[in-house]
Amino acid sequence: MSTAKSKKPIRVLIVGAGDAGRMVAHEMKRHAEAGFVPIAFIDDDPVKLGSSVEGVPVLGDRKKIHNVVCDHAVDEILIALPSADGSAIRGIIRYCENERLKFRIVPGIWEIIRGEVEIKQIRPIRAEDLLGRETVELDLSLLTQAYAGKRLLVTGAGGSIGSEICRQVLLADPDKLIIMGRGENSIFEAQSSFREYLKNTKVIPVIGDVRDTRAVEEVLERDKPQVIFHAAAHKHVGFMEQNPVEAVANNFLATAALVETAIRHNVERLVLISTDKAVNPRAVFGVTKRMAELYLLQRARQLADTSSTRLIVVRFGNVLGSRGSVVPIFQRQIAQGGPVTVSHPEVARYFMTIKEATLLVVKAAAVGKGGEIFVLDMGDQMLIAELARNLIVLSGYVPDVDIPIVYGTLKQGEKLREELVHEFEPLEKTELDGLHFTRGMSATQPSVTGEAVQRLSELVRAGDNAGVRAEIQRLVPEAVLTPVNS
Repeated sequence: MSTAKSKKPIRVLIVGAGDAGRMVAHEMKRHAEAGFVPIAFIDDDPVKLGSSVEGVPVLGDRKKIHNVVCDHAVDEILIALPSADGSAIRGIIRYCENERLKFRIVPGIWEIIRGEVEIKQIRPIRAEDLLGRETVELDLSLLTQAYAGKRLLVTGAGGSIGSEICRQVLLADPDKLIIMGRGENSIFEAQSSFREYLKNTKVIPVIGDVRDTRAVEEVLERDKPQVIFHAAAHKHVGFMEQNPVEAVANNFLATAALVETAIRHNVERLVLISTDKAVNPRAVFGVTKRMAELYLLQRARQLADTSSTRLIVVRFGNVLGSRGSVVPIFQRQIAQGGPVTVSHPEVARYFMTIKEATLLVVKAAAVGKGGEIFVLDMGDQMLIAELARNLIVLSGYVPDVDIPIVYGTLKQGEKLREELVHEFEPLEKTELDGLHFTRGMSATQPSVTGEAVQRLSELVRAGDNAGVRAEIQRLVPEAVLTPVNS
């Protein structure tokens, strides 16, 4: 973030006149060569109004941001509130919508406690700063106990979730990590990104499709993984709605086959990555993920006394920064000058960062006893429109002035709000913060094992999209699938 070559010093308004703000102002003055000049503080504490911190005046609360920006020729706004949650940061941004300024933020609370705030640590605000939860802490002792010296397999390892799972488990120094995916470039990039995490682990790349039962059998026979993280899946709701045969083949039948192969090879744990769209699904994608959940639960019950393989599901909502997230789409639209497209002004979603989600996945896998669906604490749902507005402001533009927001209608299979659990899924606490589990299942739930797998396999081989839709609707009766126009 070097600005040493700047011709004009950057005049900074600091939001937060506490310890973090004081340290930042002190650092800016001590390192004038960095080119930052603290002009004023904003703080909501009325006791601080009219005072000065490090010789910099406190000129008002956040409602005065516009006046201070105009009166003092502010170039940038720095948020120095390391303990503020996402809603507080979003609130500050709302007061800055019309300022056309850059935003930066100080590091987290632990850096403040240790007194380690430096100019180089100040960074632009990211989308994840807008979330309303505390950061999930890494429990290395738990991961080490579960994965140190073990042989691990991650399917879909080239994707954003799969590759981050790899990075988390590598911290525990497993013996072997098999990374499996269809795309050679994504697997190559993932493997390259693991170098700084490696200690003694042997990383084995496998270019292969999880639907290829021969290839999966070969991997399990040769490398004998003890834990499998199954992240491979088709995730594009619209595409899966138009291609139900492909959705069922990839998301359900491949999962069922992987489960059976894992059981035959006495794999200790298999963890399925699922989604909130599996709850009361309105689209083929959600139905296929719900069926995959049910397959693991039903097989876990059937094999409770005869198999040592623990079958575990982890369910969570949207992940900021993943390849399928709206965030990179919005950022591309903003970079192109807009418009930013939102399907409906009231549509809202649960969000997590990739690191949060994957840390909780590997924790759930470590403590799961089998037959559970672990549900991550996703905080409150965020309006997609609000997220779009915030990203426009953070990019230095005014929403609906510089960058328009255009609303459409809900896409086929899209809901206004997602749900994390069914009404028949009572949640129980775990000893881990942010993590709950359920073993609930509808008493009238049809079996998705055995004959159901056989029927769907035949329909998939025949390429019968209509037959597949009818069968998955029967197997997941709470689903409400929109009829496809012929």
